[in-house]
Amino acid sequence: MNNELVVDVATSEITIALIEDKQLVELHKEQSNANFSVGDIYLGRVKKVMPGLNAAFIDVGYHKDAFLHYLDLGVQFLSMAKYVAALLKKERAPDISKFKMEKNLSKDGKIGDVLTVGQPLLVQIAKEPISTKGPRLTAEISIANRNMVLLPFTDKVSISQKIASNEERKRLKRLMDSIVPRNYGVIMRTACENRKVATLDSELRATIHQWEVCCEKIRTSPPPALIATEVNRTTAMLRDLLNVSFNNIYVNNEALYNEVKEYISSIAPEKEKIVTLYEGKKPIFEHFGLTKQVKSGFGRVVSLKGGAYLVIDHTEALHVVDVNSGIRSNKSNDSQENNALEVNLNAAQEIARQLRLRDMGGIIVVDFIDMYQPENRKTLYERMVKFMENDRAKHNILPLSKFGLMQLTRQRVRPEMKIQTQEACPTCNGTGKVGPTILFDEQLESRIAYLTSEERERSLTLRVHPFVAAYLCAGIFSSKRKLWQRKYRCSLKVEASQECGYLEFFFYNKKGEDLC
Repeated sequence: MNNELVVDVATSEITIALIEDKQLVELHKEQSNANFSVGDIYLGRVKKVMPGLNAAFIDVGYHKDAFLHYLDLGVQFLSMAKYVAALLKKERAPDISKFKMEKNLSKDGKIGDVLTVGQPLLVQIAKEPISTKGPRLTAEISIANRNMVLLPFTDKVSISQKIASNEERKRLKRLMDSIVPRNYGVIMRTACENRKVATLDSELRATIHQWEVCCEKIRTSPPPALIATEVNRTTAMLRDLLNVSFNNIYVNNEALYNEVKEYISSIAPEKEKIVTLYEGKKPIFEHFGLTKQVKSGFGRVVSLKGGAYLVIDHTEALHVVDVNSGIRSNKSNDSQENNALEVNLNAAQEIARQLRLRDMGGIIVVDFIDMYQPENRKTLYERMVKFMENDRAKHNILPLSKFGLMQLTRQRVRPEMKIQTQEACPTCNGTGKVGPTILFDEQLESRIAYLTSEERERSLTLRVHPFVAAYLCAGIFSSKRKLWQRKYRCSLKVEASQECGYLEFFFYNKKGEDLC
């Protein structure tokens, strides 16, 4: 599989697209001022204890208090709470490997027995704020790195289930048992397979150092305070996704390009050359054909090959996907059952992509086209499970019910990705009435006249819809563009952009600054 990452850096946000075999499968938008990312560690303060919910609300600096359930405290919570209390007394940070651990927390306990109002505690963001809800927290602190996840106060070494070789699993277990200090645990990620001892030992020491830096910050930070922030979304995705099938990473910002390249060289020096700085004139998403994929992939109706289509609706409690054959059944001489199976299999593949693309979470109900043969229903279920294998979010899939419905649950840690695919007319602003299009070229010429005479601009770039661009450039010597260049004694470049509305236009100077 050909995996590529395209990163578009704008003033207010960074957009990250993951492409598998030229098809967009994940889209992430990271605001430049984004707060409360999953993985961030905070020193919070207990605001309310709710015995009826067996949970507490924690102040971490968000306008809505964060939610912490008793079961998310972790079995070693008492040890961690004791350790944090020692740090807050301004004492020297105790060595965890020599720290006397407390007894494990009972799974059947009550929140009021371990937390009190005003108590400071160390927590980590498990889910970002979604809708009207504040962040969801966990007190089981973990620090992720390329090959492993460090778990302070836990004496356990776990190996990723995706490492199939029993010999490799035993090797990693023996190795980590011998080098992991007391009172630390680790989860070995899939990327650690066949890694050398020196590499893993070096990363373990670096990750423990990250934790020790957190401990020093706790001593000087009154709650609520951010203790450690997750790496930016781009670096986090690279850390989670980079493998032998990752072929290219394209970035259109030099500063981020250098940052990504440095990160790649630190974790996988042999992959450093896959990072490329994009310096083309076209917007990077348009250059790679992603603008059209985004527009076509986020609408309520999603087309499938052969005339079938999906209708995706959202309610307060769940997401509903309806599979429609459209004109597909009229194009084949196959039986209705075979048609239904073929459409359903195509739909299942697209649904698996849509779940990742939109980052849909919670309960998803899919109404497939009715099939009556048990073997076909089983085939569809097995194929759906296979299509979802590449989805990193935790998910569960149930076989088709007797009503032809498939139910799925998918982990939700961030708000669902929503892209506005319908555009208000830029000329009429949605009123439904526009000026005469025959005067559009005069409007452009008037703007050029103003910019060249009043603003003294001598090098202009005009960005318009591809149809308009073709019209302005038609003719070698007699095109509108050439006539305007000669008339106003300026350099005029016309760029076609799929992001522009039909009668929308933008002027830029030679520095790329917007002149409209």
